[in-house]
Amino acid sequence: MEYILSVPEFISTFPTNWTQWAGAIVGAILVGLTGVLPLWVVPAKVGGTTSGTGSDDNLKYLLGFAVGGLLGDVFLHLLPETYQQMADSGEEGGLGRVGVAVLTGILTFLVLEKVLEMSNPETNEEAREKENKKIVGYLNLFANCTDNLLHGLAVGTSFLSSFRLGVTTTAAILLHEIPHEFGDFAILLKSGFDRWEAAKAQISTALVGLLGALLALAFESSNDLETLLMYILPFTAGGFLNIALVSVVPELMEEKRPGPALGQFLCVIGGIVAMSLLTMI
Repeated sequence: MEYILSVPEFISTFPTNWTQWAGAIVGAILVGLTGVLPLWVVPAKVGGTTSGTGSDDNLKYLLGFAVGGLLGDVFLHLLPETYQQMADSGEEGGLGRVGVAVLTGILTFLVLEKVLEMSNPETNEEAREKENKKIVGYLNLFANCTDNLLHGLAVGTSFLSSFRLGVTTTAAILLHEIPHEFGDFAILLKSGFDRWEAAKAQISTALVGLLGALLALAFESSNDLETLLMYILPFTAGGFLNIALVSVVPELMEEKRPGPALGQFLCVIGGIVAMSLLTMI
């Protein structure tokens, strides 16, 4: 494969548009399929129908990893990439607009959560609480949609540049997404989704990534996407910050046992380290 990609004559034997569209679509689909990995890897007892201290602890360890992954994604990936986009564009006053976009993301998710809770028509208190618990999961899926849109745009834009760049970009995003998907899976389980519902929900967000790839191909120029990225990146960062610090961390802070509390903290650090290592690729 490396030899084939290194020979320009091989690529030129195909119509340029065909290779661009096929590569971008396949790449976006592969990135989206990472959402089913946790279903095969995470033990069934984690977030399963059986309740118990061990099962709850395992889920909270996974939630700790999710918090670390989200924080790492925000501060080591999304925001640095935003500032790089702003520096490359040379736009004046861009720093203030980045801050506004982050705050907009945080406040949007806060308002959405409260509106969805207040608009729940369920009168049975137990059923209402169960349905409201899923709201965090839905908000996480919404944030994932914007994140997957960015990934799709990146895949499509890279294939516009060259087939080789498209393949390497897709591989890098795949590596980045794997730990992220495990964290998302944990948040969905915590929100009351069963394992199959969580996996199907994660796959459904992959369609937005495919849409992003198609948009990039339709624009046919990375320059046309710079302004869009300047706002989507920090908005997504704000959404992830809200989910991590407002929706998940408070539950971890309820832990009173020193051992599990330390384990959850180490999992948070592990999530940050995983995202840090992936930024070096």
